[in-house]
Amino acid sequence: MDSDLEIARKATMRPIEEVAEQLGLARSDLVLHGPHIAKVNWEAINSKRNSDSGYLVLVTSISPTAFGEGKTVTTIGLNQGLNARGHNACCVIREPSMGPVFGIKGGAAGGGYSQVLPMEQINLHFTGDLHAVTSAHNLCSAIMDNHLHRGNDLDIDINRIYWPRTIDMNDRSLRQVTVGLGGKFNGVVRSERFDITAASEVMAILALSKDYADLRERVGRIIIAKSNAGEPVTAEQLGAAGAMTLLLRDALMPNLVQTLEGNPAFIHCGPFANIAHGNSSIIADQIALSCADYVVTEAGFGAEMGAEKALHIKAPAAGRVPDCLVLNATVRAMKMHGDGFASGGGRRPTPEELETENVEAVRAGAASNLRRHVRNLSETGIPVIVSINRFKHDTDAEMDAIRQEAIDAGARQVVLNEGFAKGGEGAAELADAVVQACADHDAAGRPYTPIVDDGMAIEETILKVATNMYGADTVDFSDVAQKSLDSLKEWGLGNLPVCMAKTQYSFSHEPKVLGSPTGFTLPIREIRVNAGAGFVVAVCGSMMTMPGLPTRPAALDMDMDNEGRLTGAFR
Repeated sequence: MDSDLEIARKATMRPIEEVAEQLGLARSDLVLHGPHIAKVNWEAINSKRNSDSGYLVLVTSISPTAFGEGKTVTTIGLNQGLNARGHNACCVIREPSMGPVFGIKGGAAGGGYSQVLPMEQINLHFTGDLHAVTSAHNLCSAIMDNHLHRGNDLDIDINRIYWPRTIDMNDRSLRQVTVGLGGKFNGVVRSERFDITAASEVMAILALSKDYADLRERVGRIIIAKSNAGEPVTAEQLGAAGAMTLLLRDALMPNLVQTLEGNPAFIHCGPFANIAHGNSSIIADQIALSCADYVVTEAGFGAEMGAEKALHIKAPAAGRVPDCLVLNATVRAMKMHGDGFASGGGRRPTPEELETENVEAVRAGAASNLRRHVRNLSETGIPVIVSINRFKHDTDAEMDAIRQEAIDAGARQVVLNEGFAKGGEGAAELADAVVQACADHDAAGRPYTPIVDDGMAIEETILKVATNMYGADTVDFSDVAQKSLDSLKEWGLGNLPVCMAKTQYSFSHEPKVLGSPTGFTLPIREIRVNAGAGFVVAVCGSMMTMPGLPTRPAALDMDMDNEGRLTGAFR
């Protein structure tokens, strides 16, 4: 089989205007970024925002290996499968960050015959949305440091500044820095940190905003620091909110591209699910649901991360709950969780380990990790379909083991997905299962039971997620976290939703503790307020919001030929 890059380059792409026509969008509704990429303009978005008529399907995953389990492949393949079955379908996925692209992943636009195109542009600068988020975020930092330098009229406590800087790159050396060195003309000396752009509150705000007014109001609510009197200081008070919002003007408009089979796909916003809320934008969902009968979107990493945040952060903000949940599973991940590899979470097994049949390890992994994910999702009342993303060396016996454990755990249906090797044809059975599940859920009145009730105290939310979803016995708040909680209560923010920042490789805070651990204490190191986004971030254990590069970054194998084309990447 050809590489992802070879497959993408052989594809004949439709003009983006033709892709838009499938959604009922005219040329005048688009802002073109070349022949195959367009933004949907504000006038079109505004005219369709209240015409939601489609079914929303959320693709999530078991706890992944370091390879990733093909969740984006499943999302894109399902979109192609639905269209192949004659349905008007569209997918909505997140924008790749250059951090993982040049780090461990090497690309994030699907793979095989379930890709979005043009994949080279999508994986690099695309339409500049991530640059806009980075610029808006750092503008606030620059204005704040200038404010400190010019007299600090807001009386900001320089030891209680919450607002970091950000960059769209994995750079561990920026986790802790000192700014203002070199004399008084260089500003106030203080400690600082960088987060990756995907973890920026500005990214979260962009993803959760419904319109320009909502965007502007949310940016103004950002709490950047505490005053010496103990009061919150906002971006609005600093005077930065207006200019920050202006930098996000074009970034709020979703990006329209196409799948390998010419079906429409929106790519918009890119928060990670382990350190942010892990879902694409509300506004992209809205325009897709107004134009298509089925909209397939994805939530990052495992279901206890991205799907939990989709249901308890994104859905309340959007006023829209998914009609069907697709849980992506793989033989290799079940082998890992069943102790079939010598390596633990976050480490890549050898090719020999991947290719050798190990039914018992697969069964053990499915009986632990898969079962807990299915149970967690099934308790919501939304139908759960397990999709087995098949790889070349997976055997029928291994997949049968997954199938049996999933059904026993309460999955509505288990479907083999071969979208990677066969495109829409390989995902047609999954498409049929999703259509039936959506219809049945609709006929039943769309029942839904949230795992976390709206308006719960922050401590209660954290405890419920930790015990009900992760398997912890209890949680332990550090002194720093407890002080943050006390401040939030004083400011009337003690009941915000919670975004858990935790390793993606385990239900626990320890990446090497696989399967379905129980009986542990979940340590909460920090509580960070994202008042503009409308949630707090609970940082668990040693989790970092600025990733580092692996031993051999994907960037080391990337280059460009004499025609300006990528080489070595996106294999």
